[in-house]
Amino acid sequence: MKSAISPFLVVNPKSYLYGAEALALAQAADAAAKKTGLKIYFTCPFSDIRYIRAHTESIIVTAQAMESLKPGRGMGHLLPEAIRDAGARATFLNHAENPMTVAELSKTILRARGLGIETIACADSLAEGTAIAAFRPDILLCEPTDLIGTGKTADDDYTVSIVAKIRSVDPAIGIMIASGITTADDVYRVVRLGADGSGATSGILNAPDPGKRIEEMAEAIVRAAADRASADNAL
Repeated sequence: MKSAISPFLVVNPKSYLYGAEALALAQAADAAAKKTGLKIYFTCPFSDIRYIRAHTESIIVTAQAMESLKPGRGMGHLLPEAIRDAGARATFLNHAENPMTVAELSKTILRARGLGIETIACADSLAEGTAIAAFRPDILLCEPTDLIGTGKTADDDYTVSIVAKIRSVDPAIGIMIASGITTADDVYRVVRLGADGSGATSGILNAPDPGKRIEEMAEAIVRAAADRASADNAL
């Protein structure tokens, strides 16, 4: 089944960067987005959302988490309206480093949808991904938790099976494969196999030139999506 989802890259520095260093990487991602035309999500600490949004033009500033909280009581929690007002237009949910209950995940996806905030929901297996797909996140990130940060990617069969299963549940969901992604060749491979996008943390931050690595990955995704489209059209 052909995907109607625009290809994308997620630059996810987690909490390794903040302030001026996070902005510098965000601006490199912004330049890559402008050069390639690729949709690039950039995650940052909550305190940097407004700062980064004010100094970039093309990236989608992305919160690291969100909750279903509504205005009112909720001291210390993450109010969706405040995150959006600061400039975030997407959010990660249920990452392995910040897991959510199924009930809270479902409610938060609904809250985000009502505010026009895109959701990138995480799952650590095909079974969990299938279950989360029923909540209709915008993007579903399926990655084996034990591969995060290892530089070891999931095998091709895993990517192909994830793509086929999630497409069968809801073809409108973007599919992201990112476990162990390190190089431009890695992102090319998973997108060529059917994923809509990919992303990295250590693969970017540990590169000799992180900004150049973002550009290389963006170009590889654009190329992979075009190659896959050509192959599909030839069928």
